[in-house]
Amino acid sequence: MKRFLIIDGSNLLFQMFFGMPARIVNKQGKSIQGTLGFVGALLKIIRKVEPAYVVALFDGQHENNRSDLDAKYKANRVDYSEVPEEENPFSQLNDVYAALDFIGIKHPDKVSVLRYRGKNTVVCTPEYIIEKFGITPEQYADFKSLTGDTSDNIKGADKIGPKTAASLLNVFCTLENILANAENIKRPSIKESIIRNTQKLKTNYKMIKLGNAVPLPFAPEELAYNYTGITTNEVLQGIGLK
Repeated sequence: MKRFLIIDGSNLLFQMFFGMPARIVNKQGKSIQGTLGFVGALLKIIRKVEPAYVVALFDGQHENNRSDLDAKYKANRVDYSEVPEEENPFSQLNDVYAALDFIGIKHPDKVSVLRYRGKNTVVCTPEYIIEKFGITPEQYADFKSLTGDTSDNIKGADKIGPKTAASLLNVFCTLENILANAENIKRPSIKESIIRNTQKLKTNYKMIKLGNAVPLPFAPEELAYNYTGITTNEVLQGIGLK
């Protein structure tokens, strides 16, 4: 089966920028820890997944209609336009773009199924989701609506953690069914929380559920990729950072 690898570029850059020592600089004294980590992690992911197609997507600087649903959405995020360069992951974004160009990976400036956790690359297969959360991939938006998502400043229903959310979904299958059958929930405290937070949960689902009508920014054949064995050092040398 051919695999299509979608890289959450902003997420990976932030992890590498803040997860690696800032003292990593090139011969000109320029900090490159984010770019170095990004390229190394990306190549590791490619070697592990062996994709036939690859694209890297980044958060665009544009309005997000999710904020119309809840003004607190992502309100906990730092405004990096006010952050000094040495503390700002976006200061290395152009180098990351150059690295992607050098490797031959398309990267529209807009926005995975794949997460990078330190030394562990995690491919979010259906089996991984079932084992980690106790739900199916199709239930993930329902699950996060119930528990909330602190990274996006989305508050879930009180008294409902991951285990309770998974238990409810195992019984009722969807958030919609949970809300429709709230009176049948056996635990009084959970029933009360679901009923009291009904509107919040509906709003959460609208914010968390991904749209399925976003056009692909490239034709599939443009995203075909064949790893040549290129190394991190070769990439950094190629874009003038080594």
